[in-house]
Amino acid sequence: MDSLDTRLLAELQRRADITAQELAEVLNLSPSQVARRRARLEAEGVIAGYRARLDPRHLGLTVQAFVQVQMAAHNADNAANFVRLMHTLPEVVACWTLTGEADYLLRVWVSDLPALNQLIHHRLLPHPAVARVQSQIVMDQPKADSGLPV
Repeated sequence: MDSLDTRLLAELQRRADITAQELAEVLNLSPSQVARRRARLEAEGVIAGYRARLDPRHLGLTVQAFVQVQMAAHNADNAANFVRLMHTLPEVVACWTLTGEADYLLRVWVSDLPALNQLIHHRLLPHPAVARVQSQIVMDQPKADSGLPV
């Protein structure tokens, strides 16, 4: 990967819908050269996919929260069952396993506080693998989600 690839990746992270012509102008290459580089980076798995970034407010999602989950017991069955649950909850937009006191960190988007309460008290806490849940509600996001440093 060279500096042109790095610049190409940075531009795609900023604007995934950029055309080959626009990208060629930014990189000072021909559209066909840009297309070949982009195709190679896709084939190599460097570019894993493309997504549209949606504005949560326009979808009625006004509460973002981070939810820490501590497991009742640490075994493969509990972990597998919990991960299966995560895949059934559209409100959970990301899930990470952690070191430290919490075992999982969930990023959640819901319409309002009652919806967060519903998620925590009726979906997470009743799950047999879950011992404890702690949530933090996002007040503001001074830095928006950005791309990876390239």
